[in-house]
Amino acid sequence: MAGTFCRRCLLKDMSDTEFFESVRAYIQNIPDDQKAPEALYRERLQKCTSCDQLVNGMCALCGCFVEIRAAKRIRHCAKSCTIW
Repeated sequence: MAGTFCRRCLLKDMSDTEFFESVRAYIQNIPDDQKAPEALYRERLQKCTSCDQLVNGMCALCGCFVEIRAAKRIRHCAKSCTIW
């Protein structure tokens, strides 16, 4: 495993640094067969940053953290699967 992430922490109990590290650790721990290739991940995030539904790293439509959703191979954009 590349790192640890808190499975039972509430965001209000974490510092900004702890939160960021927890998200990064979660992404790093996604099994390779379930993880999107790096180029696809970056392309997805670029599209997210252009979207008016992105609010503080979360999708206003589905409530996901876009960096996590984009990292998973089988996921698609909550707005439309034609976007990514």
